[in-house]
Amino acid sequence: MSPNTLPDLSQLPSNDAAAICARFESVPARRRLFCNRTLNLRAVKAIGYDMDYTLVHYHVRAWEGRAYAHLRQRLLDGGWPVGGLEFDPERAMRGLVIDKRLGNLVKANRFGYIKQAMHGTIELSPEQIRESYGRTLVDLADGARWIFLNTLFEISEGCMYAQLIDLLDRGDLPGPMGYDELYRRVRHTLDRAHLEGALKAEILASPDLYVDLDPDLPLALLDQRESGKRLLLVTNSEWNYTDAMMTYAFDRFLPPGMHWRDLFAVIVVSSRKPAFFTGNHPLYEVVSADGLLRHANDNIAEGKVYSGGCADRLEKSLGLDGDQIAYVGDHMLSDTYYGKKLMNWRTVAILRELEDDIEAIHLFAPQQQRIESLMVEKEELEHAFSQLRILRQRQRAKYGPRLDADEQRDLSDNINTLRDRLLQLDAEIGPLVADSNTLANRNWGLMMRTGNDKSLFARKVENHADVYTSRVSNLAYTTPFVFLRSLRGSLPHDAAVWPPAG
Repeated sequence: MSPNTLPDLSQLPSNDAAAICARFESVPARRRLFCNRTLNLRAVKAIGYDMDYTLVHYHVRAWEGRAYAHLRQRLLDGGWPVGGLEFDPERAMRGLVIDKRLGNLVKANRFGYIKQAMHGTIELSPEQIRESYGRTLVDLADGARWIFLNTLFEISEGCMYAQLIDLLDRGDLPGPMGYDELYRRVRHTLDRAHLEGALKAEILASPDLYVDLDPDLPLALLDQRESGKRLLLVTNSEWNYTDAMMTYAFDRFLPPGMHWRDLFAVIVVSSRKPAFFTGNHPLYEVVSADGLLRHANDNIAEGKVYSGGCADRLEKSLGLDGDQIAYVGDHMLSDTYYGKKLMNWRTVAILRELEDDIEAIHLFAPQQQRIESLMVEKEELEHAFSQLRILRQRQRAKYGPRLDADEQRDLSDNINTLRDRLLQLDAEIGPLVADSNTLANRNWGLMMRTGNDKSLFARKVENHADVYTSRVSNLAYTTPFVFLRSLRGSLPHDAAVWPPAG
């Protein structure tokens, strides 16, 4: 079902709430909104949007593949032997952390404990992870060591860094250089690729190769605008690129005679997020189609396009503050963290990978149910096994209640029986769990999980995003009038007491 699909309202009994609800199909799981903190959209007066990977989504393999190619070519031009390297989009993923000290890519759980790691492109065993990180937690405040991959734009960077680690370890790269210096070289080279505009020039020349069109997206924004909300576009991209991308992605799906600019009360380009939230930078007005700028006064007028500026000035110009404004973006630092921490804006994270993750979880559901069934049996057996072991320990050490000879013989037989069954269970569970750890990404598994726990990325989403979803058009399913309620938070002891007996 698309949000553009009209429900059948013929012969609808006006006094039957259930019948009315039945006319509206349920939202597909991959297109739902997931709520960390209750959000009444009716109380939100303005909604701001990022552009890249938010309002305009790119084909990740195509975009990041070209970014990788530009990075590789610049390294080749510098004499590095990287001509044989190929882009592998599953080598890195959003939510991983680069350890510049040891040259590893790692995936941590919500507490910062490292559960998966690769040195270059070589997976580390649990024993190697324990040896390297037994006393180490990922602390993202320590930027000298840890680099968090916040966005899809960083997949090419993570992939190249991992492959270059292999070359560095073999002694194939020039100069004396450590893992930290190698990262700085990759980061600097990739920055040059983006800043020089070569990649964006390719996208402007052939947007059909890179832009993933979403016909339902303009409908969501039209719903919001017509419901009285002021829409804002705040993007780091410059005006010429923004205008071209938004024209390509939006205008064909808008009502006749309408242009994408008509959707937005205020447009801010070259915003330099996160500095847009943290600083007070000069504001310029874009006064011509080719991007000519002139100094603007402090007040931001609706219907105009601006460059630079800051969130505080925008907020004052709107006459709104705090949770009257929501901001929607894909970058967990620049879009959600600072918007919430410094401005107290409501935040919506766009995570396109959710669709692949949810689909993979759905297809794996029978195996997951099997894992859970086997784990229930294993936990029961392990409880009984531990009770038998402590009973045997007491007999051998001659303390506690004593067993007679027959009972001791039965004790040994029962221990052997349970041990054999536990080994059988481990043999069946092991491959299933290994398969579950490769869902959606063969190297790293699901974005929001590491093993049976939430990933570090999931914790950042919980902390910084009131709501998360896979794409902006999903907002059309819920409408601007929805009251989004977070689920009752679960605690480990809930299973023991809820629902109450009787």
